[in-house]
Amino acid sequence: MINRSYLKAILVGCLVLAGLMGCGKLEGLRAKADAPLPEVEVAQRDQQTAEQSTTLVDPRVVSANTNFGFKLFSQLIQEQPDQNVVISPSSVAIALSMTYNGANGETQKAMVDTLALQDVSLEDLNRANADLENILENADPAVQVAIANSLWGRQDITFHSEFLQRNQNFYNAEIATLDFTDPAAVATINDWVNQRTAGKIPQIIDEIDPDDVLYLINAIYFKGSWTEEFDPSRTSDRPFTLLDGTQKQHPMMIQGGKFDYAETEQFQAIELPYGEGRMSMYVFLPRETYSLSEFQQILRSDNWDNWMRQFTQREGSLELPRFKFEYGNSLNDALKALGMSVAFEPNQADFSGMSDTKTFINNVQHKTFIEVNEEGTEAAASTSVGISITSAQLPQDPFEMRVDRPFFFAIRDNQSGTVLFMGSIVNPE
Repeated sequence: MINRSYLKAILVGCLVLAGLMGCGKLEGLRAKADAPLPEVEVAQRDQQTAEQSTTLVDPRVVSANTNFGFKLFSQLIQEQPDQNVVISPSSVAIALSMTYNGANGETQKAMVDTLALQDVSLEDLNRANADLENILENADPAVQVAIANSLWGRQDITFHSEFLQRNQNFYNAEIATLDFTDPAAVATINDWVNQRTAGKIPQIIDEIDPDDVLYLINAIYFKGSWTEEFDPSRTSDRPFTLLDGTQKQHPMMIQGGKFDYAETEQFQAIELPYGEGRMSMYVFLPRETYSLSEFQQILRSDNWDNWMRQFTQREGSLELPRFKFEYGNSLNDALKALGMSVAFEPNQADFSGMSDTKTFINNVQHKTFIEVNEEGTEAAASTSVGISITSAQLPQDPFEMRVDRPFFFAIRDNQSGTVLFMGSIVNPE
């Protein structure tokens, strides 16, 4: 279960909106979720519970999530090349993993290909997500992380018991029913998300469509203080060069000392750890002769894994801009481009694992919030998936890294390798 002491924190929220229209009587979401799992899944769950204090996240799933995250990010920056783009690949992957529990046939295969899960069974995926929740929430006493899931069903609809049970057992989902015709239902769901993102995502849905019958929501929070905080008295306005070559004055934080650092002909990179060092922000600054767009073309999971092995401790100095902003975008086109088109087709999508009624994904929305300052980082994200009825060698001299032009960053759990957030900053606000 979620460690409630962490719920004052922030970082990642994901929401899966599933609308499954159908006839029949709801036998009760809670009662259905209490139905027994197959014996093999019970054994897997019990074994996972017994070992979760020492279990690492399945590296196949971490690799798949990283691969998917960079491909999704690449699609989004193609759509918005001149804007700040920040996503939570973990948020989107978990949201789609929960949805995947209800997919069958060609839709299931398309989601497997998109999420890079070809070598991972559904059971292994669910167990890995349960392990991820456990290790992230208990990773570092100086870093607050919390993961919460909930399932809100329309009170007159029946759902398959195994779908509900897997979400309850592997994702610790809170289960409840609502009268979706009552305007208060929207406020109830938004309040749940608002509370679990410390007010950073106050609203995830505007209204409930008549065809929507199920909301499956995941929220993850993070708040971390730098291991070595920046001295606010050293922060001063300095020029930051924008994509068009113009400059703006912006608060730049300054720090010197020993850092884990890497550099190539394409970029400089620095690791900024939080708390006891289990989690870090990685900042990649393209060389002045190598643009952010060129860097983003080589931003792939294989290169990422190689870069993570190149960091060594170096003496140096860093200037890093403070920034705080929100980002929001539809993921529909990006997910279709990555191979999930069938899931968006009313007459082809197969989510029969959720309900016997024919349904499809009608919209995927993603929102993020992030703030980076002298003390550390706060962030939040929310993903809404709507399902509706079918109708190199390093020099030894001290380095200087002045992040005064567009750059890339990622927030990573260094033990599991999980990337919680990634983004390109072209104009710090």
